[in-house]
Amino acid sequence: MNIPVFHDDQHGTAIISTAAILNGLRVVEKNISDVRMVVSGAGAAAIACMNLLVALGMQKHNIVVCDSKGVIYKDREPNMVETKAAYAVVDDGKRTLDDVIDGADIFLGCSGPKVLTQEMVKKMARAPMILALANPEPEILPPLAKEVRSDAIICTGRSDYPNQVNNVLCFPFIFRGALDVGATAINEEMKLAAVHAIAELAHAEQSEVVASAYGDSGFELRPGIHHSKNRSTRA
Repeated sequence: MNIPVFHDDQHGTAIISTAAILNGLRVVEKNISDVRMVVSGAGAAAIACMNLLVALGMQKHNIVVCDSKGVIYKDREPNMVETKAAYAVVDDGKRTLDDVIDGADIFLGCSGPKVLTQEMVKKMARAPMILALANPEPEILPPLAKEVRSDAIICTGRSDYPNQVNNVLCFPFIFRGALDVGATAINEEMKLAAVHAIAELAHAEQSEVVASAYGDSGFELRPGIHHSKNRSTRA
């Protein structure tokens, strides 16, 4: 087809999640090439997220993936699906999410409700990032995570919690751009450009529209960095 095609639940989720992780790493001052990430879920969205993060410098050997059968490790099963096999780790005897979450910098949830427990969150690294993206109920509710780790950055796909990471923040605009330039495809370069553009928006000063949406009170990317209104009009 000579028209742009975009799988929103897959690539939209990947773009917005990757943008969130890039900004989160800036806040906690960690390098993408050094962090360790544990992923719950091995479907299309999770695989797309990992592919984008690896393209931006995350090391495959620092990623551990769990599906409904537990940790995905090499030779776990014959004829493993290629997308899973690409992220299979060397078998070290660890089998569960609880086994591998110890010391993780990032938890990426693309699975189901209540997968991540408070005990698991306690074992994560300094200033952990938790992206609990299952809807309508995330892998862990933000108040439960904050109760045991006040230093955590917690994101969900829901608008009723801070740090919403939802593909609705991405796909209308990447398509607007594709249609404006007459693109016949949406390629990896476009996805990566969208990641960086969305991430940078969080650093831009507020427009009047954004200020009014937040009660004209402003917001902080991190403590001490306050964004004033009325000098940015990027969309």
